[in-house]
Amino acid sequence: MSLRTTVFTSDDDKQLVAQLNDGIDLCLTRQKPYFMPFMSERKQAVLFSELKKAYFDNYLFFGGYGNSERKMLGLFFDEPCEDCFPISAVEFSFRKCDKLTHRDFLGALMSLGIERETVGDILVEDGRAVVFVKTELSDYIMSQISKVGRVGIKVSCADLSKLPQGRGFEEKTYIVSSLRLDNIVAAVCRLSREKTRSVIMADSVCVNFEETKNVSLNLKEDDVFTIRGKGKFVLKSILGTTGKGRIRISVIHYK
Repeated sequence: MSLRTTVFTSDDDKQLVAQLNDGIDLCLTRQKPYFMPFMSERKQAVLFSELKKAYFDNYLFFGGYGNSERKMLGLFFDEPCEDCFPISAVEFSFRKCDKLTHRDFLGALMSLGIERETVGDILVEDGRAVVFVKTELSDYIMSQISKVGRVGIKVSCADLSKLPQGRGFEEKTYIVSSLRLDNIVAAVCRLSREKTRSVIMADSVCVNFEETKNVSLNLKEDDVFTIRGKGKFVLKSILGTTGKGRIRISVIHYK
């Protein structure tokens, strides 16, 4: 089961996998579930790969609801179980005319000294937000927050039967000369070729949740790419070619 011989490229990865290694040992020794904190999709991908290498199958990534992005990792001695996860959902209600954002709610939580890894997805719609947090923090949050910014809010346990849409998304069509990463990033961000190369070389782009500096990497349908400061994108489909041989693509941008 040991992961200690694996080679990693960053200190963050080494620390993450060391925590996984310790978690597996504790799970097997105590014969009880072990839960790692909420994590980004990139970290999930790293741990998914390492779990396969460790031949450890009793695990589950879960963020409190079916389509969550930020998830905890649960390591189980017995059958994995979503109900075992220490995740609670807190609901914030406010006037629809007060346009609060994901950043507003995250800022309010951070101002309480809450660490990012204890907070999962933040789903916001007009007049309502649902935030997934580590269970031990839910009562504290509900007792401490009465305003988000200057906006008065009501806080309660969330009704999970109807969740907000979240950030939402839009789908756009672009025409590119090839499926190279630099061409697609330039198109969606409206950047010059030179500026796009600088962005990629600055470790600001991930493809399928792994950082890359390969400007000539060819993307495929369903590849996920993130651009720091711009958001998350999915190459949904390749629609065909134009009369001049350029490629028409459909890209989803998660706001």
